[in-house]
Amino acid sequence: MPTTTTWQPALDRQLARDVLAEALACGATFAELFVEDARSRRIALIDQRIKEVSSSHAFGVGLRIVQGHRATYGFTSDASRQALLTLARALATSDPGTDAVVPAPFAPSSLAACRGEDWDAAARVDLLRRADRAARGRDGRIAQVEASIEENTQRVLVANSEGCWVTEERPYARMFIQAIAAEGGAQQVASRSPGRAEGAGFLLGLDVEALAEDAAEAAATMLAADHCPAGRMPVIIDKGFGGVIFHEACGHLLETTSVAPGASIFAGRLGEEIAHPAVTAIDDGTLAGEWGSVGHDDEGLPTQRTVLIREGRLEAYLADRIGAERVGVARTGSGRRQSYRFAPASRMRNTFIAPGDATLDELIAEVPYGLYARRMGGGSVVPGTGDFNFSVREAFIIRDGRIAEPVRGATLLGNGADILKRISKVGRDLELAAGMCGSISGSIPVNVGQPPLRVDEITVGGRS
Repeated sequence: MPTTTTWQPALDRQLARDVLAEALACGATFAELFVEDARSRRIALIDQRIKEVSSSHAFGVGLRIVQGHRATYGFTSDASRQALLTLARALATSDPGTDAVVPAPFAPSSLAACRGEDWDAAARVDLLRRADRAARGRDGRIAQVEASIEENTQRVLVANSEGCWVTEERPYARMFIQAIAAEGGAQQVASRSPGRAEGAGFLLGLDVEALAEDAAEAAATMLAADHCPAGRMPVIIDKGFGGVIFHEACGHLLETTSVAPGASIFAGRLGEEIAHPAVTAIDDGTLAGEWGSVGHDDEGLPTQRTVLIREGRLEAYLADRIGAERVGVARTGSGRRQSYRFAPASRMRNTFIAPGDATLDELIAEVPYGLYARRMGGGSVVPGTGDFNFSVREAFIIRDGRIAEPVRGATLLGNGADILKRISKVGRDLELAAGMCGSISGSIPVNVGQPPLRVDEITVGGRS
C-alpha cells in the first residue's frame, strides 16, 4: 500500500527551496515541485505463449506556478540546478493561462529498460500458464485466452513554497485474464482484472484458477445467449464494476474540475437532495491496499474519506487546491496526476455507493420482469450533462422474481442525475473493482464500486 518513505529524490531540500524561491521572486504567489521516479514491468501470454516481457523507467520534475487562480505548469527530466531555475523563470514570466501547460523546451524523460534482479519472472509465467489452463479446461468452446501481469512502483516527492515536503512510495499490481468463447462463427469475451495498491504478494496470493474459470464460464454462457429485448424496465445492477456508471455519469460531475467552470449539473447545489434517500456515495482514499488509495495526494495533502452524497443530499465536492479556491470549499486530498508531465487536478480515488441492508436475492425477488446486469462493460458519457450509454457484458432476464435466461447485446441508457433518483434499494454486499480513469491530469488508478442495487426504471437497449 502507499507509504511515506525514506526515498531520497534527485534534488535536495536546499535546491528545492532555491527553485521555489526563484519562482516567488519572479511574481508567483505559490510554487510547487513534483518529483517522480516510476518503474514498471509487464509480462503477457497470448495463444499459450509468452508474447511480451518489458520494463521501463521514467524520471522527471514538474513545476507549477500559481498567481491567484491562474496556474502555469512545466516539466523536465533534467534535475540540475541550472535546468530547474531556468524552468522556474520561464514559467513565472510566461503569460499565465488557466491551468496552462508549458512543457517546451523541457523534454520528458525517455523510457529505459530497468530489469531488476529481484523480479521473479518464472513465478509470474507460472501464474499466466495456470490461468490459461484453467480457462481452457472449464469449457471446450474457449478458443483463446489472454493473460497478463502489470506491476508498477511510483516514488514521488511533493515540495511547495508553504513548507510541504512529502515523499511517498506507491506500489501497484494487477492481473488481467480474458477468455474468448467461439462456436459457429460467433464469439463472446469475458474478463477478470483484479488489482491492488500492493506488491508481488498480492499477485502470488491470487486464486488464478478461480478467476480464469469464472471468465471462461461467463464467456461460454453469453455465447449461447439470445439478444436482449429493448424497453423501459427495472434493472438490478450487481456489485463491483457496476459502480462504473456512478463514477462516469456522476462522479466526474462532482469534481471541482467540472464544478468550478459551471460545467456540471451539480454546481451550486450543495445541501440539495439530488438522489433517492437510499443513496449514500463516498470517495475514500484511505482504504488500506485498495487500488485507488494514496497516503497523500499529488499536492502533498493527506488523503481522506469524503462523503459526497449522504442519504440523497449532496454534501461535498472533490477539491484540489485551485478547485477549492474557485468553488469556495475545503480541499479533500483529491489532487491527482498520472505523472510529472501533468499538473494535478481534482480526481476520484475509491468511489462507491455505500451498502444498504438488502440481499441480492431480495432485490431480484421484487422484480416481476426486468434485467439483471451481472457485469457492466464500457460506455460513453456526455461531459457536463451526465447522459450515458453503457454496455452490459453479462446480463440475464428476470422473470417472476428469479434469474432466467442469459441475454447479449444489452445496453443501459440514461442520465446520471436521473438514475440517482431511481435507485430505490441498495444491497449489503459491497465490492470494489480496479480500473484506470482518464481526465485532464492523465490516466490514474481508481476503484469503482457498489453493492447490488435496484434501479426502478431505465431504458435498456437491445432488439425490439
